[in-house]
Amino acid sequence: MRPLTGAPQSRLDWARDGKDWPNHAASRFVESAGLRWHVQIFGRTDAPVALLLHGTGSASHSWRDLAPMLAESFQVVAPDLPGHGFTARPASTGFSLPRMASSLGSLMRTLELSPAIIVGHSAGAAIAAHMALEGLCTPDLLVGLNGAWLPFSGPLGHWFSPAARMLASSQLAAQAMAHVANQPFVLTHLISGTGSTIDRTGRAAYAQLVASPGHVAAALEMMANWDLRGLEPALTRLPCEALLIASDGDQTVAASQSVRIARRIPSCTLHRLPRLGHLAHEEQPRLIADLILKRALAFGQSSRKPTSGD
Repeated sequence: MRPLTGAPQSRLDWARDGKDWPNHAASRFVESAGLRWHVQIFGRTDAPVALLLHGTGSASHSWRDLAPMLAESFQVVAPDLPGHGFTARPASTGFSLPRMASSLGSLMRTLELSPAIIVGHSAGAAIAAHMALEGLCTPDLLVGLNGAWLPFSGPLGHWFSPAARMLASSQLAAQAMAHVANQPFVLTHLISGTGSTIDRTGRAAYAQLVASPGHVAAALEMMANWDLRGLEPALTRLPCEALLIASDGDQTVAASQSVRIARRIPSCTLHRLPRLGHLAHEEQPRLIADLILKRALAFGQSSRKPTSGD
């Protein structure tokens, strides 16, 4: 992937910026819920469906190695979330947890696919849980990878969303943040701050994302509109099995969140990773794939058909 130079671009453009995007051949664009989505699809069309949801500020590249591995047993669908990567930006209200979940439910209906499993990383885990709780899909298994399940607490929680909302409303702020983040030493600090060490391809993709003010603004909008206050108690009625994978080296979301949430979910398995960081699925994709496939295949998701209307 070529390095970025010069002034940051307002929005990523597929014709200009997508030529070297990881798993480029798996990409397609889909119109749904008033948005033009960038979606990557892997595997056989007759296999059960696995939906992969990345976290805030990331994109489909985060699954670059894991998705092909899961495609050994599943038809894998990996979209860029609204406003992220190459997916179009919604209205500001479209960045809330309920609206994102609803939009993704619409996307899956447009694709005429019903996920047997949903794998959510960080904030993507909360979206996956909301989709299942609200009947927007009917997965057999929800996998949370270093899930961000809980609201910010203490003084941070009081100022975080208002501050993000103020920054997101300013185009100049997003441009300034993208310009700063585009500096190599800043990007290195941001990635190392997750507790993870990732490969050159992943670093190049993150460099491309943080250099885009449009992508940065979408991440800020998502944080500004994020409200998780009702999620924890609702998880006591999660209508599917759950596998929570938590990294003890995660410096972004404490593993204690997953430990606490695992006690809430009626049918849940918790797996701790002793050394990996927040981007564990990018550090050790084979390990994560094996954990997911073992749990998924243990109670028969592989036999489920990929048709809609479950």
